[in-house]
Amino acid sequence: MNRGVRHLALATGIFFTVLILYVTYIQAVAGERLYLNPLNPRLQAVEKETIRGTIYDRDGRVLARTVEIAGRLQRQYPFGPAAAQVVGYVSSRFGSSGLEAVRDGDLLGLTGWQRLSNMGRRLAGQVARGNNLYLTLDVELQKLATSLLAGRRGAVVALDPRSGAVLVLASSPTFDPNRLEEEWQRINSTAAGSPLLNRAIQGLYPPGSIMKLVTATAALEADPSLWQRDFYCPGYLEVEGWKLTCPRPHGHLTFEEAMMYSCNVTFAALALETGGDKFKETATLYGFNRLLEFELPVATSRIPEGLDTANLGEGAIGQGAVLATPLEMAMVAAAIANKGILMQPYLVEKVTAADGRPLWGAVPRVLQVVSGGEVAVRIKDAMVATVNGGTATAAGLAGVPVAAKTGSAQNPVGEAHAWLVAFAPASEPRVAVAVIVENAGAGGAVAAPIAREILAAALRR
Repeated sequence: MNRGVRHLALATGIFFTVLILYVTYIQAVAGERLYLNPLNPRLQAVEKETIRGTIYDRDGRVLARTVEIAGRLQRQYPFGPAAAQVVGYVSSRFGSSGLEAVRDGDLLGLTGWQRLSNMGRRLAGQVARGNNLYLTLDVELQKLATSLLAGRRGAVVALDPRSGAVLVLASSPTFDPNRLEEEWQRINSTAAGSPLLNRAIQGLYPPGSIMKLVTATAALEADPSLWQRDFYCPGYLEVEGWKLTCPRPHGHLTFEEAMMYSCNVTFAALALETGGDKFKETATLYGFNRLLEFELPVATSRIPEGLDTANLGEGAIGQGAVLATPLEMAMVAAAIANKGILMQPYLVEKVTAADGRPLWGAVPRVLQVVSGGEVAVRIKDAMVATVNGGTATAAGLAGVPVAAKTGSAQNPVGEAHAWLVAFAPASEPRVAVAVIVENAGAGGAVAAPIAREILAAALRR
């Protein structure tokens, strides 16, 4: 009998211990996350009683603010479609998106000690106030990128390669968050082209020839003497029954000339010589097959697991099963610009209380050392030559050395996607950019002029 009682007491003790630990976890660890879940109906009630924090760009221009109209708090977006996918929206009918959703806790003052402070204000009959976000985004550059993409599907990303700060994160088509409820049906129609999709960070595309920058990194890291080697392109490469072609036979080429004229044969051969493991390892250093820590949800760029001869050859020139976001390819350009050091991309510069007191500030940090500095300089020099006399001449700026690489990525439907990545000034890079225009053909003809305008505007600021 006593033994049975002891077993019962032990089981009861274990049960209550587990229950206490679970309740403690819910309260102390998961409580804030669960409270801030967009599906929590209590958030809508809090929203009505809170002056939501203001979102600013890097120069203090208002991207989102709360105003009172006819006794009702209402969210306004002064730059409308230009920053819509980044800033997002708040709607009593359709929920929230973008930073408005991801940083709900900050904007409503529901994190840390402020949650208790604002609770006290509400109990006292006062209006609670959220925190303000200051972004790294430059809204003038964002507007320019949006206008350059207008009428076309695509994206523009610009980074400061020295810090990882995001200057531009533009996606087209876009929408006006000020008219969300009136235009919801049109926005979600097939003909609208998915304006709610942020192509800059969630669009996955074959990167085409700009992937040759990754291939070049892998090959030069494995054998730096490749820079001085003579290559030969007869117009095709055939290995084990698999055949790849170039638009034309390039004949004898240096490494720099292979980059200038975007020779498929040379870079596919380099990948086969370097090996799939090294190619995949280098791509991973750049960010492929890795979940990127970022303020907004980012699709993972990917390299296929199994790289046989065909997959490796196609992957080396950005075709086949290789897929990348525009943000990922901007990171590739930024790492080369920064002498092989990839900085962590970030979008929120700082958070301040309603009265202006600083609460949090971003600290730039290294995400990955991708290559040695000499390898990055070699690739940069080849990219500069590509602008000066190769496929990217349309990206050039008068008096400013620009480094760039074009890409025309084949896809199963329609024309090729037009790509270009670039950075400037090539000697001391301050901005790196990636541009994609869907189904637009040659990157040098379509994406390069857009990149040139963004680079020029960024360097004037």
